[in-house]
Amino acid sequence: MTKKIFITGTGTDVGKTFVTGLILKKLKENGINAAYYKAAMSGNERAKEGGLIPGDALHVKTVSGIEQPLTQMCPYVYETAVSPHLASRIEGNPVVLEEVVRGFEEVCQQYEYVTMEGSGGILCPICFDERKLWLEDVIKQLGLSSLIVADAGLGTINSVVLTVEYMRMKNLPVKGIIFNHFHPGDRMEEDNLCMCEYRTQLPVVACVEDGSGEFPMEVEKLMALYD
Repeated sequence: MTKKIFITGTGTDVGKTFVTGLILKKLKENGINAAYYKAAMSGNERAKEGGLIPGDALHVKTVSGIEQPLTQMCPYVYETAVSPHLASRIEGNPVVLEEVVRGFEEVCQQYEYVTMEGSGGILCPICFDERKLWLEDVIKQLGLSSLIVADAGLGTINSVVLTVEYMRMKNLPVKGIIFNHFHPGDRMEEDNLCMCEYRTQLPVVACVEDGSGEFPMEVEKLMALYD
């Protein structure tokens, strides 16, 4: 049976894609048949032929070395660098939950471990037209537990605790926290880790340093986070 996890973040640009790429790399290097998925991707560049390149998916594929085709990684790809709900309104082709679910289930049929990355933070709107779709709706529909990626620096206590409390209020299971841009020995960042664990009662499962090429966790412990 396929094992799955969702990667969300405390906001945009905290490094979800970077961390996800390292997670997939760790699994791939240990012989795990692993795959990536994302419901909607905005802010993408066009290829010379005119088609859009799913940038986050390409990064994960390049870093991890997984053989999964890019066309299978994300059903909705937009050029405009705004939230998916607005990008789809500008460009057309609004996100449909049933299509996201269909693509996810297709990936799950072919791979042992599937890592799904969210867009922005947990409150990211995915579609806001005739239909109203939020990131949390996607997570609930797919029945996924989450890991939260957060910047290790100043302000993270507030953003981490608020994200966790919101997810708990919405009955979205959280397995733990990943600190990105972490500097070992930095007194503030070490304290941020302790305070986040204290206030959320969740473990910081990994601390990822800038420029790291490896996810700092034993593969067995990483695999155990997947449901």
